[in-house]
Amino acid sequence: STRLILHSKAQTTVMHLAAEAGSVEDLELEDVLSVGFGGVKCVESGGPEPGVGCAGRGVITAINFLEEEGAYDEDLDFVFYDVLG
Repeated sequence: STRLILHSKAQTTVMHLAAEAGSVEDLELEDVLSVGFGGVKCVESGGPEPGVGCAGRGVITAINFLEEEGAYDEDLDFVFYDVLG
């Protein structure tokens, strides 16, 4: 979803980084947030491999993490989500 905004670079997902770190609690906002074209802040939630689990789990985990880390600050003009389904 964010690849074009990030100049064709694939972004590592929150779920992938959390798995590497051991838990989402071991991540910082700077670990998951990338800034692309026009200063757009991007985060990819990710999820389990297809057929293995619930994709919604990744979205919920990412949104909760972003809220706890203060990502939704007053400087944002808008937030949009691109969700499967």
